[in-house]
Amino acid sequence: MKRYINYLVMVTISSILLTACSKDNFKYEPGHVGSSKITNYAVFTLKNIVVANGLSYTAIAKGSAYTEPGVEAKAGSETLKVTTSGTVDTSTPGVYVITYGATNSDGFDATANRYVVVYSTDASAASHDFSGSYIRTSNQLIAKWAKIGPGVYSVLNPGGAANTNLTVVAFNDTANHIFIPQQDASDGSSTKSKSESTTVSPDGILTRYSMIIVNPGYGAGLRTFNISQ
Repeated sequence: MKRYINYLVMVTISSILLTACSKDNFKYEPGHVGSSKITNYAVFTLKNIVVANGLSYTAIAKGSAYTEPGVEAKAGSETLKVTTSGTVDTSTPGVYVITYGATNSDGFDATANRYVVVYSTDASAASHDFSGSYIRTSNQLIAKWAKIGPGVYSVLNPGGAANTNLTVVAFNDTANHIFIPQQDASDGSSTKSKSESTTVSPDGILTRYSMIIVNPGYGAGLRTFNISQ
């Protein structure tokens, strides 16, 4: 009787182990997991860009010809048709936005932006590199500058404000003069600067600057920044 019970126990354990070790047979319809369909959204690859502060830039000198560098959009392995909107006036320095759009096979739209910067920078400023982090004196928050072309900078949080990732383009067009030209910032808000002043060391380092940021979400006060040590 004891041997019979031991036999039943062994059979039961073997059945449990075989069940636990067996693999589920996941044979789903292509593009599905169970009853759920997998959606691949458009991913854009922009050509001829400089990436700074998470944005894509193409900088060209005033008067140069602008030829659309091209872009590719894919959803998984599928290449998508891309639409392009926006214009560039190479005779006028400023920031121009080219927007690319694509729609995947499930009808989901996606867009990507190229910021084309037309600059007019003279020899007194072209070799400067004001890239770096600058601390606002009133609250210790940081504006981050990244050079993307001669006298051209991508500036993250230009106002040294809390809870923002607003990004603009700033120019250093001549000598030590800096300013934010009228433009649509990364969040679409109209932005420019006025009342700018700078302090630059003898070796060309921007150590301090002040400006008023003209933007609907900013106050009208002068903002002063010191370079982060």
